[in-house]
Amino acid sequence: MPLICFASPKGGVGKTTLTANLADALQREGRRVMVMDFDPQNTLRLHFGVPLTDMGGFTADLPRRPDWRTCVRETASGVKVLPHGAMELRGALGLAAALERDPELLAAPMRSILSDPGLTVIADTSPGPSHALAVLVPMASMVIAVLQAEAISAALIPDIDSGRFLGSGTMAALFAGRLRVVLNEVDLNSRLSRAAADAVARHLGPRLLGAVSRDESMAEALAMQKLVQEIAPDSRAAEDIRGIARAVEAALPAAPEGFSMGWGAR
Repeated sequence: MPLICFASPKGGVGKTTLTANLADALQREGRRVMVMDFDPQNTLRLHFGVPLTDMGGFTADLPRRPDWRTCVRETASGVKVLPHGAMELRGALGLAAALERDPELLAAPMRSILSDPGLTVIADTSPGPSHALAVLVPMASMVIAVLQAEAISAALIPDIDSGRFLGSGTMAALFAGRLRVVLNEVDLNSRLSRAAADAVARHLGPRLLGAVSRDESMAEALAMQKLVQEIAPDSRAAEDIRGIARAVEAALPAAPEGFSMGWGAR
């Protein structure tokens, strides 16, 4: 049942890569996990080896009220994937307008998905506020904001503190203590990167779940359409992600044992 939303104030911070690899790490910890892609770039599926030619998905088809069960992709990792689906700009604008008019297009299937108490759902959302994020955040057990260890991160702290990057109607989630932060691509050989990471860590305190080191193995895994735990389990990035998974695991309700719910997949 738990829903974890990945979000970010700006793009290009490695949010989708972290979403995929954290989902894999939680699956390896014994959770049954499904990831959902709400970013029109439609790239989350690639981390799990879904073929490039498979352009279908769930989110892009929301105005037609698809059965989410028929959109699930099974993957070798064991993580189930609900891709966004290919979409042009006109379609993306139409989807945003449809969700603004009728949030139930997304809220209703999300309630169905989250009714399975044995399933952990991880959503990758597009950078900044969106109508999808506004629907998801009130349902989320945790919202994870991703920042890079760079000079601009300090300038984004007010957006983290206020929740502005999540859009309207999300302050309750902040007051409930559901917002956490992950620092990505910390370069231990760069004084600037270390200084930026230290400044953010001091400000955020316990809201910081952890940090992921800059590591070539992350890019290599994506190029191979695999996950970092598969190709480089002993890498620094893999170790960092396992640590973040343990921190998330400690903050979430325990996964029920022996519970399963079947659904169709293609």
